[in-house]
Amino acid sequence: MSRDLRDAFGCFATGVTLVTTHWNGQDWGMTCSSFNAVSLDPALVLWNIRHNATSHEAFVHGGGYTVSVLGSEHKELAQAFARGTQAERFASAKFSRRKSGRLQLVHALAWFDCTLQQAVTAGDHDILIGQVDQYGSRAGKGLVFERGQFAVDTLAVGAVATSPF
Repeated sequence: MSRDLRDAFGCFATGVTLVTTHWNGQDWGMTCSSFNAVSLDPALVLWNIRHNATSHEAFVHGGGYTVSVLGSEHKELAQAFARGTQAERFASAKFSRRKSGRLQLVHALAWFDCTLQQAVTAGDHDILIGQVDQYGSRAGKGLVFERGQFAVDTLAVGAVATSPF
């Protein structure tokens, strides 16, 4: 991909999340800015992972994933989950284990625990579509990524929701 195309893509500000899975007895996690809602009924979400990512096999074969939406206070955490070993990544914050066995960031703005429904190959990435099984949210300001930089979302999330599961 050319630097010009990457710069053009970077003009679109996105939210920042951590995505985790549990596969072969190990927790796997990475920073992700490609998370998006797909459908309300059924509740579906998606995110993208590069084919050559070290955690690709874990996410494609782990049976599902948990997305933790990062708040404005999570810039360093987002950076930590973008590099280092899996053990180093998870040592940098407090997580709780969902019934699914996957980890959720305790102080996430929102979280979605999902069963993997489909992996769609698209270029050098796979699009991972998940059925939302459980979710929750809290008030706060989101962390965004734009033009290669982290910034704070200017809108505060006021509603709080928790799934009935």
